[in-house]
Amino acid sequence: MTTVTRLGAFALGLAAVFGAAYGVGRVVDPADPVAQSRPDVAHTSGPTTSGEVADLVPGGLLVSDRGYTLQHLTAPAGQFAFRIDGPDGRPVTRYDVAHDKRMHLIVARRDLSGFRHVHPDLAPDGTWRVATPLAGPGQWRAFADFTPAGGEPLTLGVDVTVPGELTERTLPAPAASTTVDGYTVTLTGTPEPGRTSALTLTVSRAGQPVTDLEPYLGAYGHLVALRRGDLAYLHVHPDGTPGDGRTPPGPAVTFHAEVPSAGAYRLYLDFQHGGRVHTAEFTIVAGVAPAATGEPTPTGGADHGTPGHGHD
Repeated sequence: MTTVTRLGAFALGLAAVFGAAYGVGRVVDPADPVAQSRPDVAHTSGPTTSGEVADLVPGGLLVSDRGYTLQHLTAPAGQFAFRIDGPDGRPVTRYDVAHDKRMHLIVARRDLSGFRHVHPDLAPDGTWRVATPLAGPGQWRAFADFTPAGGEPLTLGVDVTVPGELTERTLPAPAASTTVDGYTVTLTGTPEPGRTSALTLTVSRAGQPVTDLEPYLGAYGHLVALRRGDLAYLHVHPDGTPGDGRTPPGPAVTFHAEVPSAGAYRLYLDFQHGGRVHTAEFTIVAGVAPAATGEPTPTGGADHGTPGHGHD
């Protein structure tokens, strides 16, 4: 069942209030009894420093971390702009290259639809700009995944509201396979909360394994996971490197990921074949094996299939 809402000035005010709440805590899914019984960072016994708290919080939940702050900026229609302010309060202008790029911008609606992964351009004043990845009205979460020059990797997140009429989408049910752009992707492996788990995604087309995946951002695949509710962010990369003499270009790509808690997650696998990047999406429940189904589920919903979907 879908719910239609209208987002406007009132929603913008709510976004500011709840955005602050997301920065210091988490949202509990009332349908998730495991989440309701889980201890929160805010309830951790004993004193903690701000650095210790940051270490406990999954990526993307904080707008500020280790002195760095994500600032969403006003931009002309059709553009998305932001900057990263450093510990000295000034815009950061120097970044290390990670996975072939200095900045990875990931966005998703809070119902976990509309996923995009793009790479903005940096201006000399520290402003990052890109054609807007926000595809329509909704409450969006934007993640800046970067490494300041000489520093440690960081992922900061901020809520952004696009006003208008929104049809909220139900999270697809867990399944072991999905289809996208004529490809079938099958998932094996079960993530276990608090432990490193192997997740293998196998790509086929027309019933045949794809054995010539193409490097994309220095790998044969990229995997992002978002936790339902608070959209805690995980960005993991696969075993091996293209051209290392031991990593085959498909059909299987294996990742090692650690999910922070039990609950539902949405996985987004980016892979390149035929000169085009494709995004396969899965719903998983940490600690529960994906259901084996006779027919793969379509991935990405109505957003998928648009030209350039998911990548820039």
